[in-house]
Amino acid sequence: MIKENNILETINMIKLYNLDIRTVTMAISLRDCMHSDIDIVCDKIYRKITSYAKNLVSYAKELENDYSIPIINKRISVTPISLVGEACENVSAKDYVKIAQTLDRAAKDVGVNFIGGFSALVEKGCTKGDIALIESIPEALATTERLCSSVNVGTSKAGINMDAVLKMAEQIKKSAELTKDTDGLGAAKLVVFCNSAQDNPFMAGAFCGIGEPECALNVGVSGPGVVRAAIEQMDKCANLSEVANTIKRIAYKITTTGELIGRKLAQKLDIPFGVIDLSLAPTPAEGDSVAGIFQAMGIEHAGAHGTTACLAMLNDAVKKGGIMASSHVGGLSGAFIPVSEDAGMIESAEKGYITFDKLEAMTSVCSVGLDMIAIPGDTPVETIAGIIADEMAIGMINKKTTAVRIIPVVGKNVGEEVIFGGLLGKAPIMKVNNLSSSIFVRRGGRIPAPIHSLNN
Repeated sequence: MIKENNILETINMIKLYNLDIRTVTMAISLRDCMHSDIDIVCDKIYRKITSYAKNLVSYAKELENDYSIPIINKRISVTPISLVGEACENVSAKDYVKIAQTLDRAAKDVGVNFIGGFSALVEKGCTKGDIALIESIPEALATTERLCSSVNVGTSKAGINMDAVLKMAEQIKKSAELTKDTDGLGAAKLVVFCNSAQDNPFMAGAFCGIGEPECALNVGVSGPGVVRAAIEQMDKCANLSEVANTIKRIAYKITTTGELIGRKLAQKLDIPFGVIDLSLAPTPAEGDSVAGIFQAMGIEHAGAHGTTACLAMLNDAVKKGGIMASSHVGGLSGAFIPVSEDAGMIESAEKGYITFDKLEAMTSVCSVGLDMIAIPGDTPVETIAGIIADEMAIGMINKKTTAVRIIPVVGKNVGEEVIFGGLLGKAPIMKVNNLSSSIFVRRGGRIPAPIHSLNN
């Protein structure tokens, strides 16, 4: 029997503490859209996306009304486009820009917020198609509105492709420069990965992996405000084991809600339900902050000593609680710490409580990595490459997904602010280390995989 206090608790989660379904993401395979003629490729891509996703937004809105649970974002992810495009005869960066614009048009016509999958997987090296796609990224992001791009440059099995790391640092700089009128917004839609997940529903890194079905629905739930409220309502003398158990209990309830909505939507769309991503993804809204959870645990502010330990416990408890509520957990699953998208992280960065080095340390235990960090626009390419290499190394050694989404804001320096608006929020320009890593990152080649990769 459903108890009255359980009903009231769920209502409070939604109305008072910002519980929502952060995203429903339809993954669509475009492998059958390959052709030697670029115009035929674009036509097939557009027709397939608009056919599969034509009811995604309307059906999601129906479920929002039926269950009174907000579904914030409706999105699409597709097969890594480097694979689709390289079947074209003499494929070039210009051809990939054309595909990018087709993806953007399809996303606009079906009404989704973002479309991900303008991607390449180059951890061991690049094909001609990979190179053309990577070179097209700045123009592709500058001439589209909804497109997101990602490139995987390392894995725990293959090591780190340092040639690709340097190339991606160059593309990040170019993307920011081509979109300088919007404070480098292009770079905010571009992420570099180690151990990227093939079923991740969150942008900018979502794509439909080659092991995925023809079409599936992946769901990302969120609720940092719910977790914070639950901890704040505990006895102040509660020990950390009790705090962890409270987080697990809340994560179970959040995941159950997401699973229900995801399966209902997949059924309406007549496609398989894929995975539920357990991540706590914050927003700039008051009370919807992962950093706020640290404060509820007893940390004065994000960045204080003990912050990494708080994040490690939070990440683990979310996974332990959520995995009991679903048989198909995937994606990134844990806690995000995007600087510009979390009100508490924004405040910590503005006040100097949290530094670049502290953020890097936190990424060893969080869901992803250095996310939505604004840096001076004159930061050298080699420094950005060094930042990427460090983060990829954390992922490679620890067998976890790590990523870098960094925005070198043209014309701005430390102490100034960048405002993106909406879910992307705002951020102060953070100081980076001025010491050079130029010789190291320009050596090229691959950083070999660690010894524990030989575990077959």
